[in-house]
Amino acid sequence: MTVKAMGWAHSFPVSGGVQAGRQWTRRHLAALPWTAREPETVDSVVLAVSELLTNAHLHAHSDAQLVLTWDGDCLHISVHDEDPTLPRPREADEGALSGRGVNIVRALADEWSMRCQRHGKTVTACFRPTLPLDDDDAPAADGTGR
Repeated sequence: MTVKAMGWAHSFPVSGGVQAGRQWTRRHLAALPWTAREPETVDSVVLAVSELLTNAHLHAHSDAQLVLTWDGDCLHISVHDEDPTLPRPREADEGALSGRGVNIVRALADEWSMRCQRHGKTVTACFRPTLPLDDDDAPAADGTGR
């Protein structure tokens, strides 16, 4: 039996959350069979997770909830924080050490969106594998791949 979607969710604290989020993401992506064939996509996802968690901690000063969802077509990464202010893509100064996170996510993701909510906001990015998927890439009912 094949399921149509699978996902994981975790909350990351301001202290140490970005590194833990990257490690957690890599560990869970390993459950998707296509990720072994697409290390560049995995690296892009992990970088986007890092940028979104950093933005949540830096600008919202709150823990960040990370949700990874694979729907058979797209890997959605969503980060929710407690600040309803939407991030604005901006041009970073040439020598600046920050200010590029949203632009990095926009450049890496196939799609991205932002949504205000009653208690904060959620930023979501979608990553599609570049290689054609086959039946072996569908997650099994136990959430592992076949």
